[in-house]
Amino acid sequence: MKSLPASARADPRRALGRIVVGAAVLAVISYAYALRVAVGDANPFDFFGYFTNQTSALMAAVLIVVGLLATNGRRIPPVLTVAWGVGVACLIVVAVVYNGLVPGTGSAPPWVSIVLHTVFPALVVVDFATAPDRPELPWTRLWWVLPGPLLWVAVVLLRGATDGWVPYGFLLPERGLTSLVLHVFGILVLLLAAATGVWSLSRARWAPRPPS
Repeated sequence: MKSLPASARADPRRALGRIVVGAAVLAVISYAYALRVAVGDANPFDFFGYFTNQTSALMAAVLIVVGLLATNGRRIPPVLTVAWGVGVACLIVVAVVYNGLVPGTGSAPPWVSIVLHTVFPALVVVDFATAPDRPELPWTRLWWVLPGPLLWVAVVLLRGATDGWVPYGFLLPERGLTSLVLHVFGILVLLLAAATGVWSLSRARWAPRPPS
């Protein structure tokens, strides 16, 4: 794996910060899961059926790997770069839906919700926007933002139609097909808008940037 020129490397403190933040988020998610286990709800498919939980866990893992690469001045592989951008876009959706469209949903302690729905998304957006070690995201890979959320929607709708469990009230089958279609369509439009913003942000010129 090629090294980056010095002008395009992340500051060691930034690299360490990514690792610490990623590890802290994984710890918060583990704590929240432990709380569910304590009350007799240990089903991981329910816990990670929440888009926030699975997206935050995956993005935390990506952030740790990106941080480790940055500590060695290594170039981020194209697949990981796209995963980074997709994760940022998904967390923007998490923040917008929770804080703006459906405020206060969920059963986690308030501080856990604040960390996962506000603090973590804000940190990853700021880091990505100002990172000198992230290359431009190719527009031809913008569609990579869709498979994960589409699979999540499919599983949630299948579970809602079979065992009746859904993570969010607006996805309840009894709300009717029209409501489900409109909500899913709205989330996907928001996701594509967020991804377009992230892809555009990757072209920002206020920080040195390695070649794609």
